[in-house]
Amino acid sequence: MKTNRRCRTLLSVSLNFFALFFSITAFITTYWCVGTQRVPKPKCSKLRTHQCIDYGVNETDPNKVVYSWETGDDRFLFRQFHTGIWSSCEENIHDESERCRSFIDLAPASEKGMLWLSLVSEMLYIFLLLVGFSLMCLELVHSSNVIDGLKLNAFAAVFTVLSGLLGMVAHVMYTQVFQVTVSLGPTWRPYNWDYGWSFCMAWASFTCCMGASVTTINSYTKTVIEFRHKRKTFEQSIREEHAREAFGYLREHSVHSISKSVDIYSGQTPRSGRRTPIPADSLDLSDIGGSLGEEQC
Repeated sequence: MKTNRRCRTLLSVSLNFFALFFSITAFITTYWCVGTQRVPKPKCSKLRTHQCIDYGVNETDPNKVVYSWETGDDRFLFRQFHTGIWSSCEENIHDESERCRSFIDLAPASEKGMLWLSLVSEMLYIFLLLVGFSLMCLELVHSSNVIDGLKLNAFAAVFTVLSGLLGMVAHVMYTQVFQVTVSLGPTWRPYNWDYGWSFCMAWASFTCCMGASVTTINSYTKTVIEFRHKRKTFEQSIREEHAREAFGYLREHSVHSISKSVDIYSGQTPRSGRRTPIPADSLDLSDIGGSLGEEQC
């Protein structure tokens, strides 16, 4: 029982650790969504001679007509971007660096409240995962004490289930905010986009969290059932032992009573054959001798 409970606790700790690691990684990275943006090509200069538009005329002269031979998508270039919960980063078209800005500033005003709620839920999700992980580690330390282990196991299961629910709510709300931001804009509208590896890690964290909670509840239930079964078996063995002792006691006393009754009964003879002792002073020796002489003649 002790070995099985320890193995189940180790499995729960492992799943909770992976859930905590994945959630923290997804929270601090900016690859929840990745894609491209279509932006106008910049003007060519001495430092930039490709992926730019060369008008070929002096634009400062108002008498000259600006002529562009590029049409359609040739006038635009596509830059990569990646977005997280906190910030969104995209390539800088003027150099090879990245330009990052807060995703809260890019979201529409109608969705900022939900985005803040998603951030708070995500932080609570990580905090409750950390509490559940700490309780599971304490349960490993107190594995020798069944009662303390059960208490810690129950609290760890509650915190893990609550963290999983908060994580699911946070991920769903962020997805909704991002989709509304993509569709409405107006300051930021990707050309095409898809979910990135941070988003996959966030949902992998939720999956591990649910697995840890189910394993913890299962461990608690099995431990309680095994403990009750062992206690029932122990109580039954105690009752059987007491019954054997009581039976032996009654048997010994019954045999002793019967033997005592037999002894008392054997010390007495039946009424018809009972011998009455004759007092010695009532006997006449001369009469006995005369009778013996007569018999001899």
